[in-house]
Amino acid sequence: MKPKVLILRTAGTNCDKETESAFSLAGAQTYLYHVNHVKEKNDLENYQIIALPGGFSYGDDLGAGKILSLELLLWFKEQLKEFISRGGLIIGICNGFQVLVKTGILPDLDFKQKITLTDNDSAKFEDRWVYLNVPRPTSRVPRIWLDGLPEIINLPVAHGEGKFYAESDILDKIESKGQVVLRYTDSSGKSAGYPFNPNGSLNDIAGITDVTGKVLGLMPHPERFMFKHQWPHWMEKEVFPFGLKFFENSVNYFK
Repeated sequence: MKPKVLILRTAGTNCDKETESAFSLAGAQTYLYHVNHVKEKNDLENYQIIALPGGFSYGDDLGAGKILSLELLLWFKEQLKEFISRGGLIIGICNGFQVLVKTGILPDLDFKQKITLTDNDSAKFEDRWVYLNVPRPTSRVPRIWLDGLPEIINLPVAHGEGKFYAESDILDKIESKGQVVLRYTDSSGKSAGYPFNPNGSLNDIAGITDVTGKVLGLMPHPERFMFKHQWPHWMEKEVFPFGLKFFENSVNYFK
């Protein structure tokens, strides 16, 4: 059976249709609903995957993703705990990543905020393709979402508040547990600063998972690289659409 994916949108979400299309292309059964609809139905147990797309939920009026994170904690905290405990997968892309860290679902699934994604060092909205290093998997953290990806991939970013920040003890803990799954790099896979790191993220962090590997948050947009011709250099070089792999991996996890 096809896994059922809930794509959650609200006022200001603007990557929901692309995310739905990505999961559909990967073979999932998709359900794109406004958060108010989900409140009425109260049926998170019917889904295997939850996706929080990019955009500017509620205009980011209290900071990127903050209002939606509060809404999820108020209405769905216990349901999300149950969803996670029974093995559901969650992905937060860009604004969705911001929501996941502000609910405290990442990095520790304890619903206590420990990290944030804050204003880019450039003080500008950064919209560009970036190189990303996919660190080698560890035995402790399964790479459910990133299985089969090469060491260096390309994905686009588009955000104004993407700087990954954590206090040193939290950052050390995330690193030691192998939860960092994407880092900004140059084309050779080396740390290179701005503009390769578009926001000033500590340790060049572009994406993390929880310790189970089932919850992924990332600032780049995999749903915007589903076909090779979406890559700016597709006529010059052969390339695999790296974004597609994220969604295929999540669907294949339930087969």
